[in-house]
Amino acid sequence: MMWSTATDPVTSTDMSEAPIGNGGVRRGAVGGASRRSLAVGARGVNGHGVRCYAAPMGISEIYADASGPILSYEFFPPKTDASYRSLFKTIEDLKQLDPGFVSVTMGAGGTTREKTVDLTIEITRDIGLVTMCHFPCTGYTPEQVGAILDQLESGAVRNVLALRGDPPKDDPDFVNPPEAFDFANELVEFIAERGGFTIGGACSPEVHPDAPDLATDLVNLKRKVDAGCEFVISNLFLDNQKFFDFEVAAREAGIDCPIIPGIMPIASVSGIRRMAGVNNTSFPAELEAELDRVDGDDEATYALGVRWATAQCRALIDHGVPGIHLFTLNRSPASREIHKNLFG
Repeated sequence: MMWSTATDPVTSTDMSEAPIGNGGVRRGAVGGASRRSLAVGARGVNGHGVRCYAAPMGISEIYADASGPILSYEFFPPKTDASYRSLFKTIEDLKQLDPGFVSVTMGAGGTTREKTVDLTIEITRDIGLVTMCHFPCTGYTPEQVGAILDQLESGAVRNVLALRGDPPKDDPDFVNPPEAFDFANELVEFIAERGGFTIGGACSPEVHPDAPDLATDLVNLKRKVDAGCEFVISNLFLDNQKFFDFEVAAREAGIDCPIIPGIMPIASVSGIRRMAGVNNTSFPAELEAELDRVDGDDEATYALGVRWATAQCRALIDHGVPGIHLFTLNRSPASREIHKNLFG
């Protein structure tokens, strides 16, 4: 939801179907049972000498096989044991909705690397969901990336979201090592050449904060796609027209992979304003007025968040998007209510 997606220096311009009345197959054309059997299979040894599970499902295959929009969910590694227990309750709740896949974020500078990798493997292996590991490249050398990919592959994880990422928040003097990756397209190319993974990326409907303009941003995005990125998920946006306009511009720029909208149900007024500031996200006038109205009222804020996100999702599905990625903030009630509103 707050990904750094720049892929090269940003100082130059060289940078389906309508909703149905029930969840059914349209939630994910690959049914839950068969998808889980593909997510976790028999063990073996791959060409890199790594013990792995057979035939884990690639997210690009899920989108390609779908007969309707795919819903997916994002989580982040908790900090405490109690929060872990709560998260796994959330995941089990959302598993009942038959998501196409779920994803796990990694902190700035890879600060949650071990937790992210372990959690991604655990969800894949023990809960049986197709899981994607977020992978920011800042601070990582090819050797380090290769070791992490081996670990993911040995745990039946086949999907990664390749990001540039941000430097560690607690290190203002951080300098990226000379041998480390600088941009996401370099990471995408490295993973694609290695093989064994479906690679996703990120995009910014309202222009990445580090890009000087949309043209530069789209050139950088196309570099990632040309390097091997098979689909992209957007940062949060609150005005669907921003996404629609971006999608048109991306297609005109030759970006032909699936573009998946990322939606965040509003959980708090201060929180959404802070995240919007980080992501260069604008507020429609109607929503701005509603936020002023509910500020300080948790129940009213929750209701507004569900209502606004439901309306966004419904219009996006009507538009024909291949799927919607919901930023859950590790909570299930809003996502479950949105799903019910959409599919009954």
